Amino acid sequence: MKRLLAHLALLIVALIYGGNYLVAKGLMPDLVGPSGFIVLRVTGALFLFGLLLFARPEKVDRKDLPRMAFCGLTGVGINMLLFFNGLNVTSPVNASLIMTVNPVLVLIASAVMLGQPIVRRRLIGVILGGIGAAAILVWSSSGKRIHASWQGDLMILINATSYAFYLVGVKPLMAKYRPLTVVTWVFFFGWLFTTPIGWGQAMDIDWSAFGPEQWAGVAYVVLATTFLVYLLNIFALQHLQPTVVSVYIYLQPLLATVLSLAQAHYGGTDYMVDAGWPLLVFGGLIFVGVYLVGRPVRTQVGKG
Repeated sequence: MKRLLAHLALLIVALIYGGNYLVAKGLMPDLVGPSGFIVLRVTGALFLFGLLLFARPEKVDRKDLPRMAFCGLTGVGINMLLFFNGLNVTSPVNASLIMTVNPVLVLIASAVMLGQPIVRRRLIGVILGGIGAAAILVWSSSGKRIHASWQGDLMILINATSYAFYLVGVKPLMAKYRPLTVVTWVFFFGWLFTTPIGWGQAMDIDWSAFGPEQWAGVAYVVLATTFLVYLLNIFALQHLQPTVVSVYIYLQPLLATVLSLAQAHYGGTDYMVDAGWPLLVFGGLIFVGVYLVGRPVRTQVGKG
């Protein structure tokens, strides 16, 4: 039952993230600078997590604080800052496609941090996924793109890499502490990393320029995309492997594309204008790579 609930949680996460590409993009950079937006996200979420933890505190061993700090850096600091700064200068469709390489990156992070061997089939998947992601960057740098840019795509790729190391690094903490304890400490260290970088942009926000739609957008990013998503991801990681969690990222480009088409249809910004068949091919390479990485490895059982 808990595994089923974990899969349901990941489906909700995918739906929230799919909408976040357009909601956040619509607010940046005219109303909120990308780094300043991260200060709002992390500060708001940390406050909410802290309130929940205050009602039922849990002691954390000092020896685990360095790992908590590492997860705060990779899962919040680098991850969030590069994602929003990258999304600020590239297309939501490009960003969502590049994020699908995450399961490949999780496999690499597992090999680096845990010494997990990479079998031949998965190695081929890593190569194909890497070629697909690199091709999107090269494609974005060629010709004139209205919304896409290789610089933004590169930041999204680094963000996905950082998040992969977070997924692997946080797993031992999940086995030892309650999810709320882990996520609160992760966000505390993330707040220490992100606030000095985004404080200036956060202070420059002109709140008087916000209408109901803009306030709703900020609430969506802080409450849903940050607070709720991290709780759901932490819960899912308790019952599923990091590679399984990362596979749900497959849904993000589909949702981002559908929502982009709907937005353009109703007179909003057309983020599909930069899309074309090369982008589909490169995204297909990533999908094939992730499929090869995600397939279970058969082990030979000796006869006794």
